[in-house]
Amino acid sequence: MPKPFIATPVRTKEILKKYNFSFKKSLGQNFLIDTNILRTIIEQAGIDQDSGVIEIGPGIGSLTEQLAIHANHVIAYEIDQRLVPILQDTLQAYDNKTIIHDDILKADVGDAISAHFSESQSIHIVANLPYYITTPILMKLLQDRLPIDRLTVMLQKEVADRMAARPNSKSYGSLSIAVQYYTEAEVVMNVPRQAFIPPPNVTSSVLKLTMRKHPPVSVNDEEQFFSVVRACFVHRRKTLVNNLSNYDKEKSKQELIAILDRIEISPNRRGESLSMEEFARLANALSDSSPQT
Repeated sequence: MPKPFIATPVRTKEILKKYNFSFKKSLGQNFLIDTNILRTIIEQAGIDQDSGVIEIGPGIGSLTEQLAIHANHVIAYEIDQRLVPILQDTLQAYDNKTIIHDDILKADVGDAISAHFSESQSIHIVANLPYYITTPILMKLLQDRLPIDRLTVMLQKEVADRMAARPNSKSYGSLSIAVQYYTEAEVVMNVPRQAFIPPPNVTSSVLKLTMRKHPPVSVNDEEQFFSVVRACFVHRRKTLVNNLSNYDKEKSKQELIAILDRIEISPNRRGESLSMEEFARLANALSDSSPQT
């Protein structure tokens, strides 16, 4: 008789007991125990038998197992050395998985993709991310411009809402623009605390990030564009011209107002009201008005 899937309360507790495993709060370890949620994640990710998948933080293999069933090959990065032999045990029935003991923030994911996947494969990142370090992980993966089609990740609901937020909403900010510059972002489902062992202190969401072939706006300098965006949200209740005065101290308030008037953006607006296209116009105008060195 085949064993039940890992992502069930009974099997998860058996594995934890067998290895006398204790959770490390510092690593944000929460293991999923609901196979229906995992299947929905895989469906939303668009995984099929030709897909190459990268997983981050596989834990005891709850999601990894379902990915191995549905995908061509899975590379799973696990930072906790204690979990590597557990994964080799729980996933021994699947020969289409590679377990790598490494910190995803330091790993050369591009090299792993070249080594394990073919150029014709669709490549996905699917993960139940540790909530304490979600944003650095996602931004590194996006900024590295890896040859991936989509990221489908579980993360804290509040952070997912910020990443997918639109202008004029309380969740909209510099993180929304940073993520949406690289991807099309959509929250596809919320996941209750009871779907995990141990239950996290927050509600979770699944966020689907479909990579853009090209950014939706044209900017003179990406680094400066993101700096301008961040500056406009430093004090959310301040007007654009006041936030920009703190950002660009070489220009007087009158000069900044003139630049904003020229690109038809009111200096009295707040950052949360600007679209990405307007931020691009603003960053480019500030760049064009700066003395060349």
